[in-house]
Amino acid sequence: MSPTHKALLLEKKFGGYAVGDIATPKPGAGELLVKVHAAALNPVDWKIQKYGIFIETFPAILGSDVAGEVAEVGEGVSGFKVGDRVVFQGQYSNNKAGFQQYSVVLADITAKIPSNLSYDEASTVPVAVSTAWIGLYHALPNGFGLDAPISAAVKGKYKDTPLVVLGGATSVGQVVLQLAKYSGFSPIITTASLKNADSLRAFGATHVFDRSLSDSALVSEVAKVVNGKTVKFVYDTVSEKSTQETALALLHDGGHLALLLQAAVEAPKNTVIIQVFGGYKPDTASLLSTLYRDNLHALLEQEVVKPNQVEVLPNGLAGIPAGLKRLEDGQISRSKLVAHPLD
Repeated sequence: MSPTHKALLLEKKFGGYAVGDIATPKPGAGELLVKVHAAALNPVDWKIQKYGIFIETFPAILGSDVAGEVAEVGEGVSGFKVGDRVVFQGQYSNNKAGFQQYSVVLADITAKIPSNLSYDEASTVPVAVSTAWIGLYHALPNGFGLDAPISAAVKGKYKDTPLVVLGGATSVGQVVLQLAKYSGFSPIITTASLKNADSLRAFGATHVFDRSLSDSALVSEVAKVVNGKTVKFVYDTVSEKSTQETALALLHDGGHLALLLQAAVEAPKNTVIIQVFGGYKPDTASLLSTLYRDNLHALLEQEVVKPNQVEVLPNGLAGIPAGLKRLEDGQISRSKLVAHPLD
């Protein structure tokens, strides 16, 4: 293995990108070194560059949706071997990020890719599934605190419990719908452009309403669907001020609202607003290990969680900046842009 590899470097805060050579790391205890075959792009990647958020050390490597091949196994790791196809969520720490040819990851938050998925398809999953899983199943106040569907006794537990997902066509929204279906929620109501209605029903939505409906019209329609049941859970994957206001209009007293961005509304006294952090940190480590190490392979193999649509970018790492610009300009809907760092 070469002592160096190629990476896409964000040269400075608010700066430009350049492909350069960096040292190839060795995996530490409990870690894997992964040869990155596919890395998907996320909106947060362009926001880091444009708004100067999250990262203070440069040059920096971004990218948090990663799929590849185990190249080296660190001390103490069991269950993985060189050549295994794996998928994981990269971190904003240079040797653990995705926009490069080799990346390091903790084995406990890594999943094997089932044979029914390609590297490209698998790379569309990590950020969305982590965020959906944490929002639904992390303990309050970091998630809804629901029981994860990891045993026969829990699957379908939330039968006859309504759930509303604002922004069902987003990457996170699509996975929330799928996991909600697996957890037994019913009805599962979502908002989106109606051109996506059939796809969202296939993911698990029982009712799809036009995202342009007024709050009063949506509240009326949802009331008809739930037929007297209370709406206690709303997952707002858009999280703009307007959708947060919509969510509060839908929630009954004592409800729970999950947001991906900071709260821009003041919650009523008995409403819990949850700020979902969809990544690895000490308080999510055990939950993500349960997801990745123990359950994600089966969820993907059984198509409980399905990958997003894929558009492969040309020119390997050098093609990523143009892809990020397309994301910034709002040109991508219901699909993920994927780069091949080895090209």
